[in-house]
Amino acid sequence: MTNSPDHAHHGEHAHEHGLDHPDVERDRFGNPADLAAYLARLEGPERTEWQKPDEVVRSLGLRPGQSVCEIGAGPGYFSLRLARAVGAEGTVFAVEVEPRILAVLRERLSQAGTRNVVPVLGFPDDPLVPPRSCDLVLAINAFHHIPDGTAFLRRLARTLKPGGRIVNIDFHKHELPVGPPSDHKMAREDFLQHARAAGLDLAEELSLLPHQYFLVLRPRG
Repeated sequence: MTNSPDHAHHGEHAHEHGLDHPDVERDRFGNPADLAAYLARLEGPERTEWQKPDEVVRSLGLRPGQSVCEIGAGPGYFSLRLARAVGAEGTVFAVEVEPRILAVLRERLSQAGTRNVVPVLGFPDDPLVPPRSCDLVLAINAFHHIPDGTAFLRRLARTLKPGGRIVNIDFHKHELPVGPPSDHKMAREDFLQHARAAGLDLAEELSLLPHQYFLVLRPRG
């Protein structure tokens, strides 16, 4: 995987979940050429144990009818759960920069009959989500791929409705049994420096996850 702006893939990389295999053939986005095998590893039961996806979504306190933007949606691991949380009257903007992965998400939405998820082919520096459209922006295992973190957070802040929140969940920057190598991670305090520079303040921090920080941000003032 490369972190250059042209090839950054927000979020769902196999190596980020302790599933990397160096001898696997990869495409220019860093994803294995055998996409089916990659997705099977990515969504295996071992990830559920430490990512706690259902608990994470419950902790967000979403209400029916709200709008959520997920950065680095991948094949829908969180997007489908978020869709259930906001209900048929709500909306989930599922932002992904890799077209092959977005195609998988679209197929899964079709198979599930899920109509409240909007797949968005975004840019590494712009989610392409309308201004003032989101009650919550959620990034999970994604932010350390962003080429300009402060500028990207400013863009995300513009997508928020009044009272909206940005939630960032990412790996602690030390050796862990899952996730990318330490030099590919962003430390909690480094992320918060970007947030403060973007006009965001830490509103809440949850200790739900064993390997990741869980930060809730709100626009200053």
